[in-house]
Amino acid sequence: MSGFNKVVTSYEQAMEGLQDGMTVIAGGFGLCGIPEGLIAQIKTMKTKELTVVSNNCGVDGFGLGLLLEDKQIKKMVSSYVGENALFEQQLLNGELEVELTPQGTLAEKMRAGGAGIPGFYTATGYGTPVGEGKEVKEFNGRPYILEESITGDFAIVKAWKADIFGNCVYRHTAQNFNPMAATAGKITVVEVEEIVPPGALEPSQIHTPGIYVNRIIQGDFEKRIERRVLAKEQGEG
Repeated sequence: MSGFNKVVTSYEQAMEGLQDGMTVIAGGFGLCGIPEGLIAQIKTMKTKELTVVSNNCGVDGFGLGLLLEDKQIKKMVSSYVGENALFEQQLLNGELEVELTPQGTLAEKMRAGGAGIPGFYTATGYGTPVGEGKEVKEFNGRPYILEESITGDFAIVKAWKADIFGNCVYRHTAQNFNPMAATAGKITVVEVEEIVPPGALEPSQIHTPGIYVNRIIQGDFEKRIERRVLAKEQGEG
């Protein structure tokens, strides 16, 4: 990496500096738009005691689910347990601390963290276990709870295309949590399908400006489907 060129050529370079006990914010929703190569690198590094912030924790044997196999995750801040039996097992056994957070609140926690806003009020979760122990304030007669924003030591993100300066474009629903996650890391690493030269991306189409990005790596993606459901043909039982 030199000057404004943020491209790295190995996953070791991409995740250099990750240490035990750090907080990692990961983009993705289910298995859509996940930085699978960066997750696999964390698995290889055997980094432990991690706090991971992501909508969910992948599935058994893939995505963030890989990091549960060797108990690399100490705490998971997420919205959805999903199709992950190991996640459920470790949660019920008390081996994994889980902070369940509504999806919209989780997205806003990342966005606010990236914007330098320490907290915000939301009506979501008031009167439920989500709101227990949190400050309550009324606005126009409606109660709201105070939620703190989130930042991480690392943010790992999946994009469709990026130029060498780190300007990123996401594709369709793979955008999901990625733009918010990209803003909230002290070090943001983006895994992309294609790296293009400066000027190749239409400025109005850029979702994440390069100012938020520290490192870019081009990866190969398996793009699994979390659950495939097929319609039965007429006459099938």
